[in-house]
Amino acid sequence: MKKLSARRRHPLAAVVVLLLALAATGGLYAAFAPASTAQADETAQSLAIEEGKKLYTVGCASCHGTGGQGTSDGPSLVGVGSAAVDFQVGTGRMPAQQPGAQVPRKKNIYTQAQIDQLAAYISSLGPGPVTPTEKQYSVEGADIAKGGELFRNNCAQCHNFTGKGGALTEGKYAPSLDGVSEKHIYEAMQTGPQNMPSFPDTTMPEQEKKDIIAYIKAVNGDETPSPGGFALGGLGPVSEGLFGWIFGLGSLIAVAVWVAAHTAKAKKS
Repeated sequence: MKKLSARRRHPLAAVVVLLLALAATGGLYAAFAPASTAQADETAQSLAIEEGKKLYTVGCASCHGTGGQGTSDGPSLVGVGSAAVDFQVGTGRMPAQQPGAQVPRKKNIYTQAQIDQLAAYISSLGPGPVTPTEKQYSVEGADIAKGGELFRNNCAQCHNFTGKGGALTEGKYAPSLDGVSEKHIYEAMQTGPQNMPSFPDTTMPEQEKKDIIAYIKAVNGDETPSPGGFALGGLGPVSEGLFGWIFGLGSLIAVAVWVAAHTAKAKKS
């Protein structure tokens, strides 16, 4: 008993007790905190789905069906994923003003929080492409030259080699990419909206998407110089060459005719 009492009076006894208490507290937190966090996340997700369903019922169900199964006026949304919702609603394409060959970009009517709720509800109908994080679509460290090569091989046929857009068949068109955010460009490649093919990570890895985004932003930047002079809107070599032939060569012919006419008059006089 005397030995035990002596140990209790040892100067380090309080430190040992404190360390044991901290270890016990940490163990209890590790055991119970993750479950509480997961439960909170699950509750927040359930609330987002519930709110998203309300928004869907008001703004989307008339065309896409009460359960997202699709109707004659709108395709099924089962399996499109949150990325498609964020793109379509975030760019104002949905809800559509009226049916047509092409749904144009317009000012969106939802806040980002509401878009996230809609995306949560649509995602609950079936798995699909997930909304990218800022790290995924950031152009930091991207290769612009490689992005230009990828863009010309995969995108320029429709969007023009500088992303100015172009006409397709039956009243459809590839929209201009000028002013489109990095996130929405990434989501478009993920989901393939309207007439565009999709480029999942298995086909086009994340880094290649970032390279393409960097190229689009580089050629459409306000401070991007035009090495050839006046770019005529960057519509491409065909239209620019046609302009050169019609107006450039036409002007030279007109000058030649004027010189010949005045030379003839000078000889007569």
